[in-house]
Amino acid sequence: MAIPAHVAIIMDGNGRWAASRHLPKIAGHREGARAVRRTIQAAIEAGVSWLTIYAFSSENWRRPLGEVLDLTGLLRQYLKSEIAELKANGVRLRFIGDRAKFDQNIRADLDQAERDTAVNSRLNLIVALSYGGRAEIVAAAQGLAQAARDGRLEAARIDEGLFAGSLATAGFPDPDLIIRTSGEQRLSNFLLWQAAYAELVFLDVLWPDFGPENFAAALAEYARRERRFGARPG
Repeated sequence: MAIPAHVAIIMDGNGRWAASRHLPKIAGHREGARAVRRTIQAAIEAGVSWLTIYAFSSENWRRPLGEVLDLTGLLRQYLKSEIAELKANGVRLRFIGDRAKFDQNIRADLDQAERDTAVNSRLNLIVALSYGGRAEIVAAAQGLAQAARDGRLEAARIDEGLFAGSLATAGFPDPDLIIRTSGEQRLSNFLLWQAAYAELVFLDVLWPDFGPENFAAALAEYARRERRFGARPG
């Protein structure tokens, strides 16, 4: 079976999971963190080399302050409790997104987590935090425009490769497969440039209930697809 090198996941449904059980939203987010742990293990066992998860979007800052504080607090707790296991499992952890919006303590935790796992290579785990695809594209365009204005770059040299190298994901392979849970069928500003030729799989399962069998089902669906990248079959 063909295994995607890079799987990206839009983890959706924590709030609905909690609401259906008459629990506070933070309970759904905590259970969602457990689903992340299961998914990392499933990716390792399947032989996936890159896993990107959409943990906190740029739009999530608009949520009620209490929920944002719960989410950022859970992030710090996750980093402190999971780093040892990630290191033991050979997982390299990296973050993409606008870190400037987080407080200094969280930024320090993110930097430390990246340093602590930098030598690992079994699985590259990319966590999108305070991330938005449109903002990423705008930032890349602004950087290239500034370089051209300063005389460091000829505008005629800008092509897809140079532009991709200016994104937050520079040096990462584009996702082969993007999974979204909860039954919703949209990208929600996630990896808009990188998703150009990704296979999309939408699953009618809330993220806290996501497990190895759901991950395997998505991989099986991916394996059934014929990827032509715009070309006709020979």
